[in-house]
Amino acid sequence: MDMEIDFKNYQLSHELRGHEDDVRGICVCGNAGIATSSRDKTVRYWVPDPTDKRKYESSKILLGHSSFVGPLAWIPPNQDFVEGAIVSGGMDTMVLVWNLSNGEKVQSLKGHHLQVTGVVLDGEDIVSCSVDCTLRRWRKGELVENWEAHKSAIQAIIKLPSGELVTGSTDTTLKLWKGKTCLRTFAGHSDTVRGLAEMHGLGILSASHDGSIRLWALTGEVLMEMVGHASIVYSVDSHVSGLIVSGSEDCSAKIWKDGACVQSIEHPGCVWDVKFLENGDIVTACSDGAVRIWTSYQERIAEPADLDSYVSQLSQYKLSRKRVGGLKLDDLPGLEALQIPGTTDGQTKVIREGDNGVAYAWNLREQKWDKIGEVVDGPEDGMKRPVLDGFEYDYVFDVDIGDGEPIRKLPYNRSDNPYDTADKWLLKENLPLAYRQQIVEFILQNSGQGGVALDSSFRDPFTGANAYIPGGSSSMSAVSAKPTFKHIPKKGMLVFDVAQFDGILKKITEFHNSLLSDPVKKDLSLSELEISRLGAVIKILKDTSHYHTSRFADADIALLLKLLKSWPLAMIFPVIDILRMLVLHPDGATVLLKHVEDENDILMEMIKRVATNPPLPPNLLTGIRAVTNLFKNLPYHTWLQKHQSEILDAFSSCCSSSNKNLQLSYATMILNYAVLLIEKKDLEGQSQVLTAALEIAEGENIEVDSKFRALVAVGSLMLDGLVKRIALDFDVENVAKTAKASKETKIAEVGADIELLTKQK
Repeated sequence: MDMEIDFKNYQLSHELRGHEDDVRGICVCGNAGIATSSRDKTVRYWVPDPTDKRKYESSKILLGHSSFVGPLAWIPPNQDFVEGAIVSGGMDTMVLVWNLSNGEKVQSLKGHHLQVTGVVLDGEDIVSCSVDCTLRRWRKGELVENWEAHKSAIQAIIKLPSGELVTGSTDTTLKLWKGKTCLRTFAGHSDTVRGLAEMHGLGILSASHDGSIRLWALTGEVLMEMVGHASIVYSVDSHVSGLIVSGSEDCSAKIWKDGACVQSIEHPGCVWDVKFLENGDIVTACSDGAVRIWTSYQERIAEPADLDSYVSQLSQYKLSRKRVGGLKLDDLPGLEALQIPGTTDGQTKVIREGDNGVAYAWNLREQKWDKIGEVVDGPEDGMKRPVLDGFEYDYVFDVDIGDGEPIRKLPYNRSDNPYDTADKWLLKENLPLAYRQQIVEFILQNSGQGGVALDSSFRDPFTGANAYIPGGSSSMSAVSAKPTFKHIPKKGMLVFDVAQFDGILKKITEFHNSLLSDPVKKDLSLSELEISRLGAVIKILKDTSHYHTSRFADADIALLLKLLKSWPLAMIFPVIDILRMLVLHPDGATVLLKHVEDENDILMEMIKRVATNPPLPPNLLTGIRAVTNLFKNLPYHTWLQKHQSEILDAFSSCCSSSNKNLQLSYATMILNYAVLLIEKKDLEGQSQVLTAALEIAEGENIEVDSKFRALVAVGSLMLDGLVKRIALDFDVENVAKTAKASKETKIAEVGADIELLTKQK
């Protein structure tokens, strides 16, 4: 029976604290509890507090993902799971199943190549979706089918009561599935479809990066469009009462009734996910690490002290984001700065006074600071921004095209590329593209980016004076709008070209003597001729000045490959180290290539050996450096591209290793892969490398050079590659923001590069 709720404003009921980073996902487990996922790599299960019906308490922490966790699904209690189970998907490409009776991981479903973005139950099956564009069906822990559902990343999946599945994608569409058959494609959003929900008895709700929420009939008709968020809408949910709730990058959860926004709940951070409880209460997941429950029932509203605390959290958050005159309020000096005399007459200084910035000017004659007045924020610093067609912009210019035509509106954000803006606007207004340069100059000048005096033929967007007429004269010179970056894109390959050859030979001799003294392994030891041959190989590698003329015999390479195959696993790392340097030698690389291109690919065999569980750090280190050095040789590029997934999987454990050398080697290989796959225009490969690079960039205890190289890979892939939109879906803005705040100069600089990229259209 439907519940009827006369709308009353929602207020805070309870905060669930425990996650150490952004809360990314919410799963309502009937009336039994709530599961939440986080960037902190955990899933938490919360159960109702028996002593206070408003509150929940932490019951279990589920540990097992190696990167941040997103989508969740609930398996109700059954014969296998007495208290039910949780399914979780992560950026680590894994789908995990957890038994809620004991909090133990009972299934690890490995098959996706990129981040898992959605999980749903379909009978007893689990269906998962991923950025790798596929849907996968799992039954009793085994993969039973998979198929490519979209040509771009899949961001969300739901199951309808009628049995069909619905997916939403970066390709801007929704698709309706019966089995592996696509029944219908829903087109209408202008950007990524990020969240989906069923609207009881009506159809499908979709949340999009275009800032809108849509309600679709199953026939494909748009029944309703809800516009009100000022940024990306990440999630949406509905209640049997007819209410809809949405969560957004704009730090709000909005409640909708009959297509109208009836309440906006401010949060101290991005709202990643929203869900209704059966009783009509709302649960929100926020980037400040808190889960919050909101209620419209008086008896469930939080205590006054808790409400005051939340108001204080909001105030502090807004204060931390407030900018005056382009400066963060928090960064401004206090009144004590006025004790320091100025140096020139008229010198200005902005001081923080309470919640405002106040400007002072130095009075040289009287040797004191004169108060000028409060500094007003610029258009991008929190003032009411102009709105056009339901969207806010930094500027909406009036353009008079003459000939009695009405004034046209030209919207522009300072983060936009003015050339793209001009082109789109001219096409929209059906005007000649010959006006392009003048429109660009007009935009740059009136947005304060022109660097020259304001021309009298321009209209000020705030006062309305002097409208610009395309085709008229302009005294401005062209201004380049192309941004410059400090560290991206990366060109060329990095290698590990320093070796302690004497130490390598000494270690091989030591292992040879050990084998010689072992009656069981004596046959694996080296002959005198083989020892001599190894010495000759190292002599050639040492003599870098003759690399252009020196040559290796086939027998030299055959000996190294024999040792790689036959020697005990713990003894092969010095042999791999020779191989690492051999591939930097022109002839050595050429001779080795013959053994790579035949049926018994010795390099893949070596990689599989060193990645054997549990992998040995010396083997991993020399192995990953040998592979990294292959990028220096053009003939190996096809091989590296072909085996990219296997290689990244084999060395993925290096990301979470505490060994700094392993971290750096892995990050260097990732960066080389980014450069290669940009050149090859390989979208799928770039997506996988992007995921790996972001995992390093977001990892804890990652040394500076490793994090730097991973960030350069991310920036290069976004600038020159094909994955910018995928990076934005991965919340790369947050990665850039964190990096930009680093005390390490080069990390902060590449963070600024990436942030600039995120603002470009």
